[in-house]
Amino acid sequence: MLVVELVNWIAAAIAGALGIHVADPTKIVPDYLVMCGLITLTVLVLGLYVRSRLSIENPGRVQIVLEDLVALVGGMLDEDIGHKGRRYITLVATIGTFILIGNLMGLVPGLIPATMDINVTLGCALTVWVYYHWQGMKEQGLVAYLKHFAAPPGIPVFLAPIMLPIEVISHVSRVLSLSIRLFGNVFGEKLVVLILASIVPFVIPLPIMFLGVIIGTLQAFIFMKLTMIYLSAAVATEHH
Repeated sequence: MLVVELVNWIAAAIAGALGIHVADPTKIVPDYLVMCGLITLTVLVLGLYVRSRLSIENPGRVQIVLEDLVALVGGMLDEDIGHKGRRYITLVATIGTFILIGNLMGLVPGLIPATMDINVTLGCALTVWVYYHWQGMKEQGLVAYLKHFAAPPGIPVFLAPIMLPIEVISHVSRVLSLSIRLFGNVFGEKLVVLILASIVPFVIPLPIMFLGVIIGTLQAFIFMKLTMIYLSAAVATEHH
């Protein structure tokens, strides 16, 4: 891929200027990191473009679309978490945007889906996992939050020795569930397209690629929805 080769060429040039020996100059920066960098750059450019054209009296089409999407995510947070849900919109919307672009960027010639690499999906899953635990501790306090692992609401205290390992395993499994589900769907779709393209180019892969757009969008939505559900459970209090 031209983009990956260019990035590695620049990295090799920098390493050479610094006197650093590189065994393989073509593999200094992994493909998935280059794709993640492209996503970040795309969102940054789009954000700067929209910010420079923000208008209350005469909003442009891009601004209207983005405002509608933000309102949609905000409404979902209100529904799942309640009145305080919108304070988490930055993380939820950002992770959803990253995954959506990462899923669909493989449709661009010369690029591969960033989420086709388990390192990327695992990173997204760990980000969500750390974030909702952090928010739960902030909302409820460290002791009260950790107490829920041993004695969740409605569970007798004497069952704590049984519930604690179950709750810990349950939360750890969320990382595997989030990362492997996303990776498996994107990798599987891309693999099918490559196989069909090698047999009958240009014709048969097109319906699969269209299906990939639907699956990629759906997977981003599911990831966001699960993030909201986990946040809702973590920040829930008696007064919620």
